[in-house]
Amino acid sequence: MKRWQDWPAPVLRTLRTGCVIPAHPLALDAARTLDLKRQRALTRYYIDAGAGGLAVGVHTTQFAIRDVGLYRPVLEGAMQTARDWTDWPLVMIAGLAGRTGQAAAEARTARDIGYHAGLLSLAAMKGASEDELITHAEAIAREIALVGFYLQPAVGGIVLSPSFWRRFAAIENVVAIKMAPFNRYRTLDVVRGVVEAGAADRVSLYTGNDDHIVLDLLTPFRVADGNGTPTVRIVGGLLGHWSVWVHKAVELLERIHAAVAAGSAPADLLALDSQVTDCNAAIFDVANDFHGVIAGCHEILRRQGLLEGIWCLDPAETLGPGQKEALDRVCAAYPHLNDDDFVRANLNRWLS
Repeated sequence: MKRWQDWPAPVLRTLRTGCVIPAHPLALDAARTLDLKRQRALTRYYIDAGAGGLAVGVHTTQFAIRDVGLYRPVLEGAMQTARDWTDWPLVMIAGLAGRTGQAAAEARTARDIGYHAGLLSLAAMKGASEDELITHAEAIAREIALVGFYLQPAVGGIVLSPSFWRRFAAIENVVAIKMAPFNRYRTLDVVRGVVEAGAADRVSLYTGNDDHIVLDLLTPFRVADGNGTPTVRIVGGLLGHWSVWVHKAVELLERIHAAVAAGSAPADLLALDSQVTDCNAAIFDVANDFHGVIAGCHEILRRQGLLEGIWCLDPAETLGPGQKEALDRVCAAYPHLNDDDFVRANLNRWLS
């Protein structure tokens, strides 16, 4: 078992303080095979942009990497690149998918490579009872520290009750939860479950609600637990949206942390919530029910020169109708949210 209590202190501190954790994309060439040079370049970009961790083998990396034998190579590549590129205490999180046997095997693979935690997708457990889901999570937690994952139903997730989250948060080797239901009611279900489990000091909350990033990070959640009304905060983000424009995302999180520490929420910071959400609508292809969710991230990275193309493992995964024009619009409307200059200044070094 890899317990969070055994992590290096700086890694745990990074997670607890709150950081930017990009969901790492998959760089492919025109033949839809792994482009190692550009895969390394992405990892280097995220590190130099100030990310506090990396999430690899997750939805944005494409779950289909498991079907084509790329799960281990992609995890190993990110880990080796990170070790070669920086001494910064990155929080390394591996995506875990499938039913119990598969997820446990992936957890062992990630643990052996050196990952600190696994982001547990429950999409493959559709139809399972709450007891079965908890038994599944407990089994995986015996292999590696867990980050819970509330994946939105629109891209394969299942609806989970406050009772589930209370029981999940009570598992000792759960270290964090990524909340990505894209739904305020269900986000509150997670917060409530963590508070009711008495786990708010142990389980760090991260937003995965790419449609509500700024306000998630600014909001003080006050949930009565029978012993008072503690204030709980979402401290960072593990986001597909943060696979792009990462240097600006780090600056944004630093501004938010400063505002929280000062007990204020300036109007110009609040205004960024709708602007970031507008960008996300284009990047995630909301107009087409998220058809181009991964391709949209790829397109931003392609425009910056980090990727050669927007190819996904599934040829049907590409930009949705009108998505290119939507991306053109938000890129022109919100230049202060992109990090094109930062990428341009460093691209050749990352690709070397």
